[in-house]
Amino acid sequence: MTVAAALLFMGGAATAQTESWHSYSYVEAQGGVQLTSTNAPMDKLITPTAALSFGHYFTPVVGARLHVNAWQSKSGFKDLDQYYKWKYITPDVDLMLNLSNLFCGNQDRALNLILLGGVGLNYAWDNDELKDLAVAPQRIPLAWEDNRLSHNLRAGLRLETNQSKPLGLSLEVNANSIDDRFNSKVNDADDWQFTAMLGLSYRFAYKGKKHVPVTRQVEETYWVDEPVKRTVTKKEPYTVEKPVKLHKEVFYDIRVSDNVDPSVIQREVADFMKKNPESKVYIVGYADKGTGNARLNKMYAERRAETFKKDLVEKHGVNADNVIIDSKGDTVQPFPDNNDKNRCVIIDAEGKVTVTEYKDVEVEETVMQKVERKRMVTVTE
Repeated sequence: MTVAAALLFMGGAATAQTESWHSYSYVEAQGGVQLTSTNAPMDKLITPTAALSFGHYFTPVVGARLHVNAWQSKSGFKDLDQYYKWKYITPDVDLMLNLSNLFCGNQDRALNLILLGGVGLNYAWDNDELKDLAVAPQRIPLAWEDNRLSHNLRAGLRLETNQSKPLGLSLEVNANSIDDRFNSKVNDADDWQFTAMLGLSYRFAYKGKKHVPVTRQVEETYWVDEPVKRTVTKKEPYTVEKPVKLHKEVFYDIRVSDNVDPSVIQREVADFMKKNPESKVYIVGYADKGTGNARLNKMYAERRAETFKKDLVEKHGVNADNVIIDSKGDTVQPFPDNNDKNRCVIIDAEGKVTVTEYKDVEVEETVMQKVERKRMVTVTE
């Protein structure tokens, strides 16, 4: 009772929260099959059944109906492979609880799940087939011959199509608890009758408060593209001159100033001068102190420097005015730890190269940006 009262209260609350729902009545015809439990194969016990009901939904959750179910029941003896049928009619008053509306907010849905339970009477008659069976009387000591009236307790579920439409389809399964002697057998417990039926209903006599549209002003947020100025950091190129240097060394055999081919280094020096036409190249000749004498060493050192310059000018087209030569003879030993390496020419050149670098600068630019706006709009509910 407490659970039922709570569900009724929730059903009333659901009604109060919506104006679009309308209470209604309906009439429904159903047809299907029934099975009465007994110790016999299930496929031998299925018989047709039909029902007619008149119902009314008071709220989106709570409804009630007068339901009359009737036709045939069947039982039998598995060991004898003999079965018998009789007729019955079951009027019930059922309470219906729409579980879909109870637990979900939206009431305009394709299908609704409904829990039902009820009480009523079961009236059975025409048990003649049992009396015609060749069954020992002691096996059916309480078989009834006259019409039989007993209680009926019911619980079930039904799946029903959209309740806002005039016509509806349903699938319903029920379990009915009936007096122990309903199937002429006694096992000290109520007999159970199970039904499964398809139904067609017609809904009419809508009542209740109809929805009245209401208009009101509400604030709406929307977004627009607008030009916006902003400061951004960009990379700006600029040029700068940087010094570049070239240092090369050419080594000679003893008392030789021109029999070692220095062409590779000469090409490198010439390429450097072409890339840096304003640069100067300094060529200094040396001789080793460990051989010869100062006069001869001075001569070899001068020839080495002059020969290297001559090749740069004549073979590689270097401007002679940009080539400066000098000779140290054996007075300077650039490689004091290795006497033979002092028979050499050392070339040094300096120039400048222009390179592009980048710096961060702040600039102002205009871009399109989403901007929030608000406005009042009229809505109808």
